[in-house]
Amino acid sequence: MRDWEQATWAAGQTEAEVIRRVGKCVARRALQLTQPKDLILILAGKGNNGQDARCAREHLADRRVEVLDVAEPAADLSKLDALLALRPALVVDGLFGIGLNRPLGPEWVSLIERINAARLPVLAVDLPSGLNADTGETQGAAIQASVTLTVGAPKTGLLPEVAWPFVGRLEVAADVGLAPCPKQGEVQWTLPEDFTGYPPPRAAATHKGSYGHLTIVAGSLGYHGAAVLASRGAQRAQPGLITLHTLEAVYHAVAPQLSAVMVSPWLPDGKLLSPHDTILIGPGLAAADLPEQMKTLTRHVWRDSLMPVVVDASALDWLPLDPVPKNALRVITPHPGEAARLLGTTAQQVQANRLNALRNLSRRFGNAWVVLKGHQTLIGRSTGEVYVNPSGNPYLAQGGSGDVLGGYMAGLLAQPALRADPLQAIRYAVWQHGAAADTLQAARPNWVIEELVEAVGTVRSW
Repeated sequence: MRDWEQATWAAGQTEAEVIRRVGKCVARRALQLTQPKDLILILAGKGNNGQDARCAREHLADRRVEVLDVAEPAADLSKLDALLALRPALVVDGLFGIGLNRPLGPEWVSLIERINAARLPVLAVDLPSGLNADTGETQGAAIQASVTLTVGAPKTGLLPEVAWPFVGRLEVAADVGLAPCPKQGEVQWTLPEDFTGYPPPRAAATHKGSYGHLTIVAGSLGYHGAAVLASRGAQRAQPGLITLHTLEAVYHAVAPQLSAVMVSPWLPDGKLLSPHDTILIGPGLAAADLPEQMKTLTRHVWRDSLMPVVVDASALDWLPLDPVPKNALRVITPHPGEAARLLGTTAQQVQANRLNALRNLSRRFGNAWVVLKGHQTLIGRSTGEVYVNPSGNPYLAQGGSGDVLGGYMAGLLAQPALRADPLQAIRYAVWQHGAAADTLQAARPNWVIEELVEAVGTVRSW
């Protein structure tokens, strides 16, 4: 970040102009998090973060704003207490930035603990004060932010699991007047504008055969809803045709819920008779008495098929370690617990180094694309860039959420034009899934997964 700033000043941009733009971005986000006439408390330290926070004030015209310049924490503690007692709708944290490189003194620790104890929504500027920007560890104490609006690009220390309780939702203020970044890393942050114009418009002279045929193998006794959700998620991607194979025990529960999807009972011989371009296997295949032929089919398809294969949920446990055909498209979508089973480790170890877990999973399963789900979902393979997805919220933690994502992603990959760039299709599916949940959460607090099916694919990226 320091090299990036130096490149910016060398290119002729002024520090004052960047600070002005950052302040405007902070104010814009603060307005989104509050209502007219709400009280916003700005806590400003001596460094550039304090300057960024102060500059936000002029753009908060219809809010009540109090600014507390904190230089000596012991002397300013009584003022802070008085302002916190007013219960501001938002606290803007501009106390410390990336320059903090030593443990905080007891007076600063006490002040930060007082802020956290108030349990007020906090918008942190660049990073939560007290957090080490390189490691994600606290320097004795750190602000527990609801939202962190980081400048330019995420700092390394904002991404580890150890930092999540302090970072909250991580967002990027990307357009603040910085020069082109002189650095590149293996981990890339996803921005909505990455998907401007995606998916591309369809040509007029096309038909359903132009957009692929997706086959889904899903649903078992007690888990038939997963087959329905995956199929409906796939429909939102609008492939040309969808065929669902489900166990006979749940066929009569599943088929009446789907109209355009062709539903067939699973055949005991374990063959998929319908022509198809992409296969999704796994949603709702969790019953204890699944036929062994279904597991055999999964292993065969993964090992031998030349077509794209997406594997999710229980079917992940059936994957062979054999090589797959060269250039064959393979995608797995584990959550941390499933990833741990596949790697023979624990979910805690997966979460402690998610990037390493993703790389190992891809190497283990034929250089497959891996979607390691959870907070800040990762997308990548054994080598190359790995993308962090910022969209989504904790209310996606409902049964069926992953089924919708698996179906939507497979529905995109079934389409030849989108399959030409599988990484873009996978990233878009993950981003759109999370962005749909964000849209629903902003509208009302008690949305359900059936509504997610209605929303996925509708969020515009520009």
